[in-house]
Amino acid sequence: MMSNEINSDTAKMLFKEGAIFVLLDMPEGSEFGIDYNSWTTGPNFRGVKMIPPGIHYIYYSAKGEPGQSNNCGIRTGFFRNFKQREIVVRKWDRSLEDMSPEDVSQADKERVEGNLQELDQYLGAYPYENYKKWISLTSHISEELLGKLQPECGAITSVTQFLSPPSNSEMRRQSAETLAQQENTSPSDTRKKKKLPQLQKVPGTAIRFTKIPKQRYPEGATPQQITVYSMDSTFMLDSIIQSDYSKNKRGILGEIQFAFICFLIGQVFDAFDQWKKLVHLMCGSEKALNSHSDLFMDFIAMLHFQVHEIPEDFFVDIVSANNFLTTTLQEFFSNLEAGNGDIKLRERGLKFRDHLTRKFKWDFTTEPDDYAPVIVDS
Repeated sequence: MMSNEINSDTAKMLFKEGAIFVLLDMPEGSEFGIDYNSWTTGPNFRGVKMIPPGIHYIYYSAKGEPGQSNNCGIRTGFFRNFKQREIVVRKWDRSLEDMSPEDVSQADKERVEGNLQELDQYLGAYPYENYKKWISLTSHISEELLGKLQPECGAITSVTQFLSPPSNSEMRRQSAETLAQQENTSPSDTRKKKKLPQLQKVPGTAIRFTKIPKQRYPEGATPQQITVYSMDSTFMLDSIIQSDYSKNKRGILGEIQFAFICFLIGQVFDAFDQWKKLVHLMCGSEKALNSHSDLFMDFIAMLHFQVHEIPEDFFVDIVSANNFLTTTLQEFFSNLEAGNGDIKLRERGLKFRDHLTRKFKWDFTTEPDDYAPVIVDS
């Protein structure tokens, strides 16, 4: 097996051709990370150098000012496609208590570039030993996909940002009266129904994940056809590919990888939910194993890397929560065993099943409770 440690030739190449991310005025004691690697910033931290060109995920959790509570629990990040020899300069905005959303002005960037030799000693080297692992987890993420999925504001936060509920009593009264007119009830009854504030996400802050179709069958389907479609997710998968990934169907794998990184590193629960939905959709698409065999070959390889990178403590939650992963994969392997997909796909899929059984002791032969016959007492 080849070592992931960086050799002198690679180091020289990255020093010359790699990208640089400069971050000015980051509060000392904050967390800063790129891909699989994170650090607590010291007084001289100015960024990272020798970044391999390509897609990377930068994230941070800022330490509050002296006398303020530490808000390091909130992690913010963003994906960026770094170009060869690119120098990106951002600055910490004390008024926002956040990183500036845009690169610094061209004049400021030129000043930094002119002082790069002096700045070099304050830049940490990209930890190349984890780079191959990162590549395996982002192989289907493109710059175009990032433009489609990342929030309009450009930042991905671990805590959902909501608009503050209105505090003006008159606004609340008018809202209740409006709802009462819509529901044909009295304002007082409506207030009782609406005790909890109706929180709305701050516009532009949500990840723009693909919406999963709710209808599992085409319009005009007969009752018999609806029954057949309800047992197979292929119609839903094809609908997503046609509407969102018609130019490149592997984009759906990129979205699964994007969601995986956002929940694994970005700590975004909504991303975990999207990852589960898309994995479940793929595993339940029986007929698609024949029409998209090449897509599922890549799907298996992608899952192989993802399963091995989930932290052990989090992994327990994923498997035990309604037995999601084992039940979902069991459906996938059963569809392969039924003769769907070409020979190479079936061989790879069943080898993957055997590997999971050996490594994690998962049982894919016992019928899940959801599928077991219901016993009715007489």
